[in-house]
Amino acid sequence: MIVSNDTIITPRNTQPSMHTTKGFSSKSHRPLAEVLLLLLIIVFCIFPFYWMVTTSLKTQLEALASPPSWIFEPTFANYIQVLFKDKVGQSLVNSLIVAVCTTALALILGTPAAYALSRFEFRRKKDLWFWFITNRMVSPIVLALPFFLIVRKLGMLDSHIVLILIYLTFNLPIVIWICTDQFRSIPWDLDEAAVLDGAKPFHIFWKICLPLAAPGIAVSAIFSFIFSWNELMYALVLTRKVAKTAPAMAVGFMEGYHLPYGKIMATSTLIVIPVIVFALIASKHLIRGLTMGAVK
Repeated sequence: MIVSNDTIITPRNTQPSMHTTKGFSSKSHRPLAEVLLLLLIIVFCIFPFYWMVTTSLKTQLEALASPPSWIFEPTFANYIQVLFKDKVGQSLVNSLIVAVCTTALALILGTPAAYALSRFEFRRKKDLWFWFITNRMVSPIVLALPFFLIVRKLGMLDSHIVLILIYLTFNLPIVIWICTDQFRSIPWDLDEAAVLDGAKPFHIFWKICLPLAAPGIAVSAIFSFIFSWNELMYALVLTRKVAKTAPAMAVGFMEGYHLPYGKIMATSTLIVIPVIVFALIASKHLIRGLTMGAVK
C-alpha cells in the first residue's frame, strides 16, 4: 500500500497470478522428468551388455532357464572353452590385424583426399565426392558373391590381405566424409599466412591442417576400427580357418538346433572389450570431433 496525504491507495491485485504459480510448478517437476527419462535411456542401453556378460558366466541350463535366473554362481568355463579349445583367441588376433591395418590405410589414403576436396577446386569434384559417399551405401550382401568369385579365381581365399582391401572400400568413404568437414572448418587465413611465409601445400597439410583436424581424424579412426572389427558378411564368405575373424567364429557356434548361448556370449564379450578400450583411448577427441564445424 502507498500512503500519500492521508489517502490510502490499495493496489488493484495483490494476489499471485495463477498462471505464474502453475508455471513455477511445471518447471519444478521438469528436472525430475528429465532425470527419469535419462535413467530409462541408460538402462535401455546398458541392459543388453549386462545380459551378454551375465549369460557368458552361466551354464547352458542356467542360460535357458525360464524365468531367467538373476542370482547364480558365476563360472568362467565358457571363456576357457572358447579361448583354449575353440581357438577364439586366434580369431581375435585376426580381427585385430584386419581392423588395425584397414584403419591405418584408410587414414593414410583418406586424409590427403579429404584435404584436397576441402581446399582445391578441380574438374568433376562434385562427381568424385558423390562417388565416395555412395560407395558407403552399397549393401555388403550385394557384393559378397562377386568378391567371392574374384578372390577364388585369384587363389586368395582365407587371407588377411583380401579382408583388408575389401574393408577399405567401405571405410575409406567414412574417413573422407568426416575429415573433409573437419578441414573445411579450419580457417583459410592459416593457409594464406603459411603461403606468404613460403610454405608448400604439403607442409601446410602436414604441419598446420592435420594437427588441427586431429579430433575429426580420431572420430573417423574409431568408426573405421569398429566397422572393420564388427564386419561379418565378408568374413563369413571369404574366410575359412586361417583368417577367420571373431564375429565369424561366434556365428560358427550356431549349429542346427544347438545354440551354446554361454560360448556365444563369451565370444561376444571378448569382441566388445577391444572396441571399448579403443574408444576410451580416443575419447578426448570424440566429442570435439563430432561437434567441430557444426556451429559457425
